[in-house]
Amino acid sequence: MISILGISAFYHDSAAAIIIDGKIVAAAQEERFTRKKHDSGYPFNAVEFVLKFAKLKLSEIDHIVFFEKPFLKFERLLETYVAYAPRGFIQFTKSMPIWLREKLFQKKMLINFLNEHEKNFNNEKKILFSEHHLSHAASAFFPSPFEEAIILTADGVGEWATTTVAIGKGKDLEIKKEIHFPHSLGLLYSAFTYYIGFKVNSGEYKLMGLAPYGEPKYIDKIANNLIDIKDDGSFRLDQSFFNYTTGLTMTSNKFHNLFGQNPRDPNNEKITQFHMDIAASIQKVTEEIMLKLSKSLKEEYKINNLCLAGGVALNCVANGKILKENIFKNIWIQPAAGDAGGSLGAALAFWHLELNKDRKSLSSDAMHGSYLGPEYSQSNIENELKNLGAKFNVLNEEELIDKTAESLAEDKAIGWFQGRMEFGPRALGGRSILGNPKSESMQKNLNLKVKYRESFRPFAPSVLREDLEDWFELSYDSPYMLLVAEVNSKIKKNMSEDQKKLFGIDKLNVKRSEIPAVTHVDYSARIQTVHKETNIKYYKLIKKFKEKTNCPVLVNTSFNVRGEPIVNTPKEAFNCFMGNEMEVLVIGNCFLEKKYQDQSLKKDYSNQFEKD
Repeated sequence: MISILGISAFYHDSAAAIIIDGKIVAAAQEERFTRKKHDSGYPFNAVEFVLKFAKLKLSEIDHIVFFEKPFLKFERLLETYVAYAPRGFIQFTKSMPIWLREKLFQKKMLINFLNEHEKNFNNEKKILFSEHHLSHAASAFFPSPFEEAIILTADGVGEWATTTVAIGKGKDLEIKKEIHFPHSLGLLYSAFTYYIGFKVNSGEYKLMGLAPYGEPKYIDKIANNLIDIKDDGSFRLDQSFFNYTTGLTMTSNKFHNLFGQNPRDPNNEKITQFHMDIAASIQKVTEEIMLKLSKSLKEEYKINNLCLAGGVALNCVANGKILKENIFKNIWIQPAAGDAGGSLGAALAFWHLELNKDRKSLSSDAMHGSYLGPEYSQSNIENELKNLGAKFNVLNEEELIDKTAESLAEDKAIGWFQGRMEFGPRALGGRSILGNPKSESMQKNLNLKVKYRESFRPFAPSVLREDLEDWFELSYDSPYMLLVAEVNSKIKKNMSEDQKKLFGIDKLNVKRSEIPAVTHVDYSARIQTVHKETNIKYYKLIKKFKEKTNCPVLVNTSFNVRGEPIVNTPKEAFNCFMGNEMEVLVIGNCFLEKKYQDQSLKKDYSNQFEKD
C-alpha cells in the first residue's frame, strides 16, 4: 500500500488530500475547520482530518507532495521587481521579508508544521514539490473518465504560468504550452472584480452573476486597449492599465480613465448600470478567449475530450458556452478547480508521473461525487444537538424524506446536512440550503433573509439526471454544478414589451419560467445533475419532491451565510440555522423546526462574518 499526502497552502484556499494506491480517499479545505473563508495558512486541520479518515499516522505516509515550487515563484517575483524597477518598491519591501523568513525555505517550514502532527517528524526525503499548473492539470485529467484528453488550465498565476495546455494519455501527462505572467486571464478577470468593488480571489463569481443584468458595451474598449487576443486564443495584456505587478491594487489610473470612473467603494457606493455593463463586457471577453483557445486546441491536437482546471474553470458560464459549441465530444471539469484542488493534483501527479503507476480503471466518477470531507454518525449528531439544547425528532429515512419534501413543497427554506462534506466551492447536496424552485419569492428570501447577501445573486437547480432535458437545454452530465445552460423553452415565460425595457436590478422581479427561483435574468441556470449512484439520499429527496409537485428540481445553495465558509460540523449547522430565517434543519435523521426551538438560542448571523 502506497499513501500520498498532497498539500496546497500559503496563497488562498489551503487544502489537504490523501490518495492510497492511486485511489482518492479524502480531501478538505482548511477554511471549513478554521471558519476563515479562503484560509491560506498551513492546513493543519485538513491534514489532521485526511490522516484520521485514512487511519494513518504521518510517519506512515509514504510521500508528501506540495502543490507548487517556491523557488520558481521567488524567481518570478524577483525578476518582476527588477523588470519594473523602481516601480513596485513598496510591494517589494512588503513581500521580501516574508519570503526570506518563511516561504523560500519551504521544506524546513513544512517540516516544522508537520511536527505539529507528529513530534520529531524529520524525514525530509518524503517531502516533494510539484509545479502549480502541473498539479492543476493532474487534478483535472487523472480523475476524469478519459483515456486521452487535452487539459486546459487557466488561473491567476502559479510560479510563472497563468494558462497552460497539457496532453494526457493513460498514465502520462505533459504540459505542451504556457502563457506566462504578467499575461493572465485570471488576473484580468480579478482586475474587473476589484474595479466593480468585489473582493479579489473571492468575488469573481459575483461578477459572473451580475453580468446578465448588463449590456456588454465595453467589449471593444477592453479588446482594443487592455488585451491583444490572437486567433488561437493566446493573449497579451497591456500592463500600463494594471497595477498588480508592482502596486498594491489591481488597476491603474490609466484603466480608470479609460472607463471614466474610479473603482467602486463597496462601503459607500451602490452597484449601478455602469457596473453591470462592465461585468457583462469582461464576462463576454473571457468567454471569447476560452472559446478561441478550445477551438484552436481541438484543431491542433484532434482529441475529442477536454479537461478544465484552475480558477477560470469555475466560470461555469464560459464552460457552458464551450459545451454548447460542440467543440469537444466530452468535457470534464475538476470540482475543486482552484488552488484547493492543487493538493489532490500534486498527489495524483506524483503517483502517475513519478512512481509511473497505471490508472487502474477509468471511472465515471473517480471523485466520488466530490463528497470527500468529514461525515458524522447519527449518535454523534444526536449528542451534539442535545448538548446545544436543540429540539428534534429522529425519523426513519422514509419519514424523513417525506417530511422534508412536504416542507419544501410548503416553500420552507431547509438546511440539509447529510453524509460527507463536499470538496471544492460548491454545495452538492451534502451541506446545502434547499428551497422550492417554483416559488416566486424564494430567490429573494434566500438572498436577503437566509444568506444575507446581494439580491442579484442567482441560485442553482439540482435536477434528477433522468429529467434533465425536460427542464433545461442540456443533455450532458453536470454533477459538480459547473455548467450553465438555458431553461427548456417549454417552461419559459416570455417577457412583455414593457418588461423587456427594464434595466438592471429591475429585471430581477420578472418571472421567467415555471421555476423562477433558479432561472437567472438571461433564462440561464447553473445546473447540478443528481445521480443515485453518488448521493442516494439527496436523489430520493428530489424524487419525493417530484411526486408531490411534479417538479424534479430543487433550489440548492451552500449551507452558510455570506462571508462564512460552508458548515462542517452539526454544531455549525445548528448555529447557522438559529442565526437566520431558515425554517427547518435536517441533519442526519434528525428533523428540527425553528418554531419549536428555544428562542434564547437565536443568533444574529446578518453581520457575523466579514463580507466576501
